[in-house]
Amino acid sequence: MTTSAASATTSASSAAPAGIDTTPQEDTPRDVRLLHLLLASQAIHQYEDQVPLQLMDFAYRYTRGVLKDAMMYNDYMGANLHVENNSSTNTTTATTTTSTNNNNNNASSASNDGNDTQGHDSGKKGKKGLTVEDIRLAIAARTQYQFKPTAPKELMLQLAADRNKKALPQVMGSWGIRLPPEKYCLTAKEWDNDDNHSSSN
Repeated sequence: MTTSAASATTSASSAAPAGIDTTPQEDTPRDVRLLHLLLASQAIHQYEDQVPLQLMDFAYRYTRGVLKDAMMYNDYMGANLHVENNSSTNTTTATTTTSTNNNNNNASSASNDGNDTQGHDSGKKGKKGLTVEDIRLAIAARTQYQFKPTAPKELMLQLAADRNKKALPQVMGSWGIRLPPEKYCLTAKEWDNDDNHSSSN
């Protein structure tokens, strides 16, 4: 009984079509299962075993690049917010200092210290974590140089129609090889000055 079950399993695995993973469902990674479903949704049932791995590698590398760019944009925005908060705090402190009397120096210095601490805390609070806007900005920036956009079909049809308006040159009814016009060929005669012949004369 055990031998017949093993032979049936072997024959079933050998009869499976190419590109279909016969690994048990619980042992297959989730990303691989999703890629199989995506390929099946596009009516792609025959493919090599390395195709899902190649797609997964591209997805991981693309996601990593987008996240790195988004984190860089987020850090840059947080630094700018911190500089703006410090400049506004310094302006408020200078105005408060000039408006106070000389007799209240201790009180004004205490208020300045409080404002500086508050500005530092607000700068820290202004630096938020990674947001959806950072991700969208990173994707838009990467699309401009990583993926070359294709021209619309209507534009290509218009260019083809303009090009086809120019008639092709008439085919000459002569024997031999039919070549393009002479200006496009390399068969024209070469004209060189015969210096020896001119000097002898």
